[in-house]
Amino acid sequence: VQLQASGGGLVQAGGSLRLSCAASGRTFSNYNTGWFRQAPGKEREFVAGFRRSGSNTYTYYADSVKGRFTMSRDNAKNTVYLQMNSLNPEDTAVYYCAAGVRVVSPLQPHEYDYWGQGTQVTVSS
Repeated sequence: VQLQASGGGLVQAGGSLRLSCAASGRTFSNYNTGWFRQAPGKEREFVAGFRRSGSNTYTYYADSVKGRFTMSRDNAKNTVYLQMNSLNPEDTAVYYCAAGVRVVSPLQPHEYDYWGQGTQVTVSS
């Protein structure tokens, strides 16, 4: 599956952005999906994710974004989104979407098989 992330940009603190991750080649809803970010000089960190378990889907958020970020999906468009509100400069990073066939721990980058190219989010103070 090929992933294409978009929607990044420059925004002032307190502002909002919505990231999109469009999948091609496979049905996105069949995969576990996640958003990660990586700031300069830091390791890639988990932001949000969907994990499939049987007929259920569980949503996870990093503590740092709970209440501010919302992950959603549009199966008809084969796309997942990350709505980011109340952004602050600490949210500045390259944001990546990822998909995995078997994901036990959605917070771990190595659990995912496919990655998008990343989209830059810069939050000015």
